[in-house]
Amino acid sequence: MTEPILIAGYDALLCDLDGVVYAGAGAIDGATQALEGLAAVGVALGYITNNASRSAEQVAAHLRELGAPAEAEQVFGSARAGAELLAHHVEPGAKVLVAGSETLAREVQDRGFVTVGSAKDKPAAVIQGFDPMIGWTDLAEASYAIAAGAFWVATNTDLTIPRAEGIAPGNGSLVAAVSAATGAQPLVAGKPEAALFRTAAAQLGAERPLVVGDRLDTDILGGNNAGMDTAVVLTGVDTVESVLAARTAERPRYLLSGLGELYRPYAEPLRAGTVFRCGGASAEVRDGTLHLAGEPGLGAWRAACAAWWAAVPDTDGPAVPPIEHGSRLD
Repeated sequence: MTEPILIAGYDALLCDLDGVVYAGAGAIDGATQALEGLAAVGVALGYITNNASRSAEQVAAHLRELGAPAEAEQVFGSARAGAELLAHHVEPGAKVLVAGSETLAREVQDRGFVTVGSAKDKPAAVIQGFDPMIGWTDLAEASYAIAAGAFWVATNTDLTIPRAEGIAPGNGSLVAAVSAATGAQPLVAGKPEAALFRTAAAQLGAERPLVVGDRLDTDILGGNNAGMDTAVVLTGVDTVESVLAARTAERPRYLLSGLGELYRPYAEPLRAGTVFRCGGASAEVRDGTLHLAGEPGLGAWRAACAAWWAAVPDTDGPAVPPIEHGSRLD
C-alpha cells in the first residue's frame, strides 16, 4: 500500500516567504514548483509574511515573476495586521508616527489615522515596520515619541532577514534599538502572534492548515501558538542544530529540507523504548548525552530531535545536547 504524501493530510498551506520561497530576489530551488502543485492536490495556499515594506499586490506580483501562483488576496502581511492592532487601541483620526515603509503608512491612513514623521507633531502612537531605507533619524524620532508616552506597535520582531548576500538585520533588530533607547516594549502584530495565522486560515476556508517556515521564533512559534501543525524547512535562517536545541514552544511537527518534501511520505521516527529510529539512523539519550548511530542525513536529525525532545519535554530556552555519534551527521 502506497503511503500518502505529507501535504495530503492538510487542506491549506500557510507559507512564509523569505527563506522558504525566495532568498533576496531569487527563488529557492524547487520552491515555486512545489507551490504550483498544491492546486492539483486540492490544497489552498496562503502567504504569511512579516515583511511590512511591500503591499499585498507588490508581494503577489513578485511571486508571480518568480513563477509561483499568487494573488493579492492570498497574501497576509504584518503591515495590515499592525494597522488593525492600532485601530483597537488608538482613537480614529489620531496622529501616528510611522517608522517604516510607504506601504505601512498607507495601511495606517486607510484606517483613518493621520500619519506624521516627527515626534514634534506629538503623535498618539508609533508604528514600526521593516524598510530597507530606514535610518537613525527615523529610529530617533520613534524613540522621542515613545519616551513622551506614545503607544507603540511593531509589525514584527524578526531579528534577521535572509538576503541573497547572507543574513541581514531585520525589523526586530531595529525594534530592539528603540527599546534599548526607551526602556519600552511594543505590542507585536505579526508572527509569532496567532491572529495572523487564524485570519489567513479563516479567509482560505481551511480547517486543517499546515504552517511552513524557516524560522523557529516567528513561523513555527506562531503556528504553534495558533494550534496548527508546523514544518520547518532548512532553506533559510534555522539549521538542524538550532532545531534540535529548540525550546518547547518553538519545536516543529515536521523537519523538511525544502518545500519539495511536501509531496513525499514523511518518514516519522519510530520509538522502541528509549531508542528512536529514522532513515537508517538511531538516536537515544543516555545520562544526558544524545547518542547517534547509523546513516547520516535528515533522517538522523529527525531521530535526534525525537529522542532529545522526549528526554527534555519542557524547556523555556534553547537546550543544546552533548552528542556522541558513530558516524558523521551532514
